[in-house]
Amino acid sequence: MMFYKIFAFFMVLLFSLNSLAMPKIAVKHQRNIKGFAEIQVSNATMENLICHVAIDGHKILFRLKAIEVSKWYVATDIRFNHTHFSVWCDYLKLHPNYQ
Repeated sequence: MMFYKIFAFFMVLLFSLNSLAMPKIAVKHQRNIKGFAEIQVSNATMENLICHVAIDGHKILFRLKAIEVSKWYVATDIRFNHTHFSVWCDYLKLHPNYQ
């Protein structure tokens, strides 16, 4: 009976970890020539992603193809830095309303 409990526990753990898996992305930060903060997102998966970059509550939604890099997104004020940016990406197939 103990075997079934342990087996059930590991099955639940396995499914919960898969449902929480997020795509592998890399984020680059820099300042441009004018001194504005910039951000770039690169997709390190073989899947298309839906992403958004947010700064100060303003979101920019975009699609990111497999193994590609986004354009540079620039802040609107010179006082912003890399800590003001927020990035979110998920698999496009999980969000059919954006396809």
